[in-house]
Formats: sequence, C-alpha cells, structure tokens
Amino acid sequence: MTRPHIKICGLKTETDIDTVLGRGGSEIGFIHFGPSPRHLELEAMIRLRAHVAGRAAVTVVTVNADDEVLERIAARVRPDTLQLHGAESPARVAEIAALTGLPVMKAISVSTREDLEAVARFRPVADRLLLDAKRPKGSVLPGGNGVSFDWSLLDALGEDRRFLLSGGLTAANVADAVRRVRPQGLDVSSGVESAPGRKDAGLIHHFFDALDAASAADAPSSLERRFA
Repeated sequence: MTRPHIKICGLKTETDIDTVLGRGGSEIGFIHFGPSPRHLELEAMIRLRAHVAGRAAVTVVTVNADDEVLERIAARVRPDTLQLHGAESPARVAEIAALTGLPVMKAISVSTREDLEAVARFRPVADRLLLDAKRPKGSVLPGGNGVSFDWSLLDALGEDRRFLLSGGLTAANVADAVRRVRPQGLDVSSGVESAPGRKDAGLIHHFFDALDAASAADAPSSLERRFA
C-alpha cells in the first residue's frame, strides 16, 4: 500500500509543525475561523508559514470568508492552497480561485449518499476535494468535530478516489480508512489532539506509527515482487 498524502490541520506552534514534518507529513493546515479552537490570526499564520519554509505545502482553511479576508490571506500568508469549508457554491469557488489566483480545495460535508452528488458539481471548479463528516447537532464547527461518516457511502464514487478523506481519523482507524477507502490523501485534526486545539506529539507519533504499520503490512514481500 502506498502511503497517502497526509495533511495535518489546525497546527498552531512551530514545535507541532516540526513533529508533523519529522514524520513525513506533506501538508500543513492553518485555520482562520474565529469560533474554532484552532483559529489563528493573520500575523500568526504569517510567522508559522515562514517556519514551514518550503518543507511542506501550506493550506489556510476559511469558512464563508469575504473577499477582503481572502485577498489579505493570499497576499500576506501566501499559502499554497485555500481550503473552503463553508457553504460556498460552485460559482463562489470559481470566483475565489479567480480573485486570489490560488488553488482551491472545497470541503464537502457527507452523511448520506445524496451528499456525494456535490462531488460532480465541484469537480470542474475546485483543484481538490475534501470529504468530511457533517457537523454534529449543536456544533458551530464545519470540521474538526472528531466524528466520521459511513465510508461505505463512498462506494457510489466507483474508482474515483481523487479526494482527501477527513472526519474522526485517529491512530485506531487510519489503517481501516486507507484499506477501505483508498483515498488520495487523509486530513487529520482532532484525532491528534489531547484537547480541542491542542495538538499532542504522542498522538501524532501514534497516528503515523499506525499508518506506517498498515503500509508495511500491505507491501508485497520480496518473494512476491520477484514472481510478480
């Protein structure tokens, strides 16, 4: 099994970034959304973006942000990708891409098979898609709620696995996620936290340990490769 692209989202400190990058994380996510315990102000994102310094891709997550906020993020933080995790329409996604000149990843909230109809609507306008669980009742956060959705719903997409899977991923279920879903990438936030917004180095290591163990278990043996 090839290790999928790994995005760890909601990072807030240089130490946590270094832990993730030391384990081979390929994308760092900063969240700019006031109600989130992972929220970062502009200056903090600028500082942390400089700390990443080309070692990984940087994505800034926004939720129904207006043009002024998006332009400021694009100009000052200069992320590699803008992630739109709100109720943005396909037309709005295309508008944001044109406005900022940045690649855009659109998050789609999933709880039923009908929710996956949005995949076809957003494919033409988004550079990447992220499939996340719908927020539980009472939560104001569109993501990072520590809940997953029924992955069997994704069978409706056939062989199209061009998406990042998110929602409730932890060291305990990452192997099942990769084997069952086979996504292009994984997006993890609350699953490596000891409290909302507080990343835990031990949980980060456990997550990557579980992922690497699953990859090694599924890799063909030297004998199998010889006679393949």
